[in-house]
Amino acid sequence: MKRLRFFFFSALASASLLTAQESGQWQQHVDYTMDVDMDVKTYQYTGTQKLVYTNNSPDELGRVFYHLYYNAFQPGSEMDIRLQNIKDPDNRMMEGGKSRISTLSESEIGYLHAETLTQDGQPVSFKEEGTILVVNLAKPIPPGGKTTLEMTFKGQVPLQIRRAGRNSSEGVALSMSQWYPKLSEYDFEGWHPNPYIAREFHGVWGDFDVKITLDKEYTVGGTGYLQNPQEIGHGYETPGTKVKTKGKTLTWHFKAPKVHDFMWAADPEYIHDVLEMEDGPTLHFYYKNNPEIIENWKKLQPKTAEAMAFFSKNIGKYPYEQYSVVQGGDGGMEYAMSTLVTGGRELGSLVGVMVHEMAHSWFQHVLATNESEHEWMDEGFTSFISSLCMNEIMQQEKQNPFEGSYRGYYALVNSGLEMPQSTHADRYTTNFAYGISAYSKGSIFLSQLGYIIGQDKLMETIKKYYEDFKFKHPVPNDIKRTAEKVSGMELNWYLTDWTQTTNTIDYGIKSVEADGEKTKISLERIGEMPMPLDILVVGEDGTQQTFYIPLRMMFGEKENPYPDLKRTVLEDWPWAYPSYEFTLDMPLKNVKAIVIDPSQLMADVDGENNVYQTEE
Repeated sequence: MKRLRFFFFSALASASLLTAQESGQWQQHVDYTMDVDMDVKTYQYTGTQKLVYTNNSPDELGRVFYHLYYNAFQPGSEMDIRLQNIKDPDNRMMEGGKSRISTLSESEIGYLHAETLTQDGQPVSFKEEGTILVVNLAKPIPPGGKTTLEMTFKGQVPLQIRRAGRNSSEGVALSMSQWYPKLSEYDFEGWHPNPYIAREFHGVWGDFDVKITLDKEYTVGGTGYLQNPQEIGHGYETPGTKVKTKGKTLTWHFKAPKVHDFMWAADPEYIHDVLEMEDGPTLHFYYKNNPEIIENWKKLQPKTAEAMAFFSKNIGKYPYEQYSVVQGGDGGMEYAMSTLVTGGRELGSLVGVMVHEMAHSWFQHVLATNESEHEWMDEGFTSFISSLCMNEIMQQEKQNPFEGSYRGYYALVNSGLEMPQSTHADRYTTNFAYGISAYSKGSIFLSQLGYIIGQDKLMETIKKYYEDFKFKHPVPNDIKRTAEKVSGMELNWYLTDWTQTTNTIDYGIKSVEADGEKTKISLERIGEMPMPLDILVVGEDGTQQTFYIPLRMMFGEKENPYPDLKRTVLEDWPWAYPSYEFTLDMPLKNVKAIVIDPSQLMADVDGENNVYQTEE
């Protein structure tokens, strides 16, 4: 049967914020003070770290864990072994059919080691286990208590392999992400000392005070507000002011309030541009002085401002006064107040990656779901809002901005490789299954939720979710409960089937038969996952009307998504019944077409049986 395309309606920022309610969730707190010396010739660095940890949990803590991410970039690490055994390894980390990590020499590997560690002045015992440092405290931290952990550490920046590293393929000297000993998160589920095997992060919010000393020819950008522009120069000083530097190095001093990560990048050839938004943060851009990319990086800047305005309008106000787009890394990756992105791209790709990584500022750096356990809530929600943003700021004019996500999901279903979205991010059998599940299926969670509760209610849900759960590490039940409060519907069935199973949606038009001067329509549920149905009926005379079949277990109905068309609300369809019939007050000869879900926002895995159409 021929598949017809009809309507897609979206509603952006049409709903007002609802009053946030305190969830009663507690959050741990960390304050980092770090002083780092980087040798740009050996790519080795030393540092001191003072960490004040506040235990806001109801539990006494006898030990803590740190992440030592750079230890992953060594032959024989868990990341290396996983690369050698997964069916479809990341091409960026392979060369000649081998793991690039496996071939690193001593001077090319990454490492991060604690050398000394004290708690409130007392030495503590600690043990390095791969990318995790296990620390047995000298004195337990009581509920509501604070302790100060002071460390000296040393590290070596790995050859650019994944996200972090030195000497990227585009010639960026230092992409410093995951570079410092980072305290693991402790929440209502306990500790989260996930080894660095493949992807995704989780962190504790706090205030960062970071000093970075390196060669004075290098420009530094990334997380945080620069505290000493008059000492630094590099275009940061007040115009007309002379900056006097002594010696061969400069110390850059940054502060970043209420963030859970800190990234910086440095290169002697960075161009640094600044764009002051009229009603928004100051935007910074750092990119190589390469004639082949400069034009696109100039064009990127107003688009970055448009994206910032779009997200602040449609999710919630950006809570910081600065955002930096920095050339570096190996693709695109979000960090607190900033992103690393490769710069040698066509303009559309450059804008697209920037938009996606910026959107993470809301979903990963303010809401900050545990990506290892619920990666789809970050990557998927980011993909959803990025698609809407790109459709607007790049004038794409797509009827369905999420069509790429649906294609990806259908490919995953047909591959037989799908795993439930509740799978830990490191445990997916293939990178293909992880990527589609996190990005595409995660995006569809929201676009399909809009189909269920209505587009206005969806955008209202996103705003309320952000307002209620910012800086609280929400879990899947939180987005579900927010949607229930906004829509008045019961949605546990949706969260359960979509994220915890691989059940599919498949409804079909079983038969269309004449019934005197009326038409009897028989529908069937083939897939296990339940859904409400919108049905469009097109007459031979071109008239259109819709029928709405609520799902009984929703205990609610959405408003008419097609207000210009007559809608008939039919009896609920109980999930246990595999079939459903209703009668159309129109003779069969006058029916031109019948379509289940004209918006195509319901992820029905077999669209062919969704359409009845008379022969031409």
